[in-house]
Amino acid sequence: MTTLYNSGLREECGVFGIYDLDGNDVSTTIYYGLEALQHRGQESCGIAVSDTQGPKGRVHSCKGLGLVNEVFKESKLQELKGNIGIGHVRYSTSGSTSIDNAQPLVLNYIKGSLALAHNGNLINAMELREQMEYGGAIFHTSIDSEIIAYCIARERVRSKTVEEAVLEASKKIKGAYGLVVMSPRKLVGVRDPYGLKPLCIGRRGNSFIITSESCAISSIGAQFIRDVEPGEIVTITKDGEIHSQFLPEKPQHAHCIFEYIYFARLDSCLDKVSVYESRIRAGAALAETYPVEADLVVGVPDSGLTAAKGYSEASGIPFGLAFHKNSYIGRTFIKPSQKERESSVKIKLSVLDSVVRGKRIVLVDDSIVRGTTIANIIKMMKNAGATEVHVRISSPPFLYPCYFGTDVPSNKQLIASSHSPQEICQLIGADSLGYMPIGELQKMVGNLPVCKACFNNQYPMDVPDHEIRNLLEI
Repeated sequence: MTTLYNSGLREECGVFGIYDLDGNDVSTTIYYGLEALQHRGQESCGIAVSDTQGPKGRVHSCKGLGLVNEVFKESKLQELKGNIGIGHVRYSTSGSTSIDNAQPLVLNYIKGSLALAHNGNLINAMELREQMEYGGAIFHTSIDSEIIAYCIARERVRSKTVEEAVLEASKKIKGAYGLVVMSPRKLVGVRDPYGLKPLCIGRRGNSFIITSESCAISSIGAQFIRDVEPGEIVTITKDGEIHSQFLPEKPQHAHCIFEYIYFARLDSCLDKVSVYESRIRAGAALAETYPVEADLVVGVPDSGLTAAKGYSEASGIPFGLAFHKNSYIGRTFIKPSQKERESSVKIKLSVLDSVVRGKRIVLVDDSIVRGTTIANIIKMMKNAGATEVHVRISSPPFLYPCYFGTDVPSNKQLIASSHSPQEICQLIGADSLGYMPIGELQKMVGNLPVCKACFNNQYPMDVPDHEIRNLLEI
């Protein structure tokens, strides 16, 4: 499965923050950092910058719907003058797709200005929003990121420093989050106590970076320093030091397993685990659990390719490329009809007939959500002459929704919640189907504690009943 075909699962968001202590403009660097995080969100993006030596509280920002290179032209970047800034790429897991919901959010209040970019989802957003509205707050967006920004701004009024305000606000919010916050003179990063969302720190000369993935650090020629620890608040100030403090809550860590299965970029390393190596191990585990006699192992571009290579190496079956992906087609949003969804797959992806003709194929992908996409791909492969198509999926079946910012649909839309693997195999037209056994999933990440709730219904925190009802009724 891949987002190109709109089969249900989507990216999360990506955040990027930088503070150049030498006073150089950072907007172009943020642009390239966001391009490296484009895989995490393709609906909207934005940049907010400030000059730490200029008028306190003056923030220049720009955001829009579309890809980074569509929203930001060189002339626009030249207008964004400042040596401290944050950026965001978004896929909506809460709130609609609109320019109002694009980030970063910029607040002007009694203490000056505050800009925030957020990856994740709060489970107590409704409760906090109602409290603020009854207190007179007026919201301009439908995203929970604005709730976080208001929490910080309110705490800042009675706090000595912005990091103290962030600490107090973080005690009130519950859920998954990776945040970058820009005040007039400081850059702050915050990671939720469970470690559900990734966040890391880098450095290039006298510039410090806080971002979602290490690939964004390496893409701008910076050096990776370390991951932000779960529950940690890091602050970059003009002294060039990384100041650290921790939230008092210290729950069992539960890193999102789907960062390693699908979301994160292949060249990233999250919490000391290589994304590439984790997917190689996933493919190997599939080969050991579901061996089959076949002539060729192929992966669905791009997310299934690495696991397919791991399957090939472990099984001894040759690895091949069976698809051409058209990289020049624009973004494809949800198609309203089954016929249009099928045609979008054919436009984006074509089968190399000479590769699959007359062969028994092992087709590896990262997940099956609704089943529409994989069924279309299998049909295309058999029309191209494949004699057998054996599907191997590098995640267990999706059975439960996610409440923490990963857009796993409601139970009614998950094919595995109402069909057995045998029934799914028949529905998608495969000759056999093997999902990653949940007991084998840990092999991907070694000893790293992970959240597997969308597979086993064991959530790392209590989810309010109204949230569950709302999602199950979608």
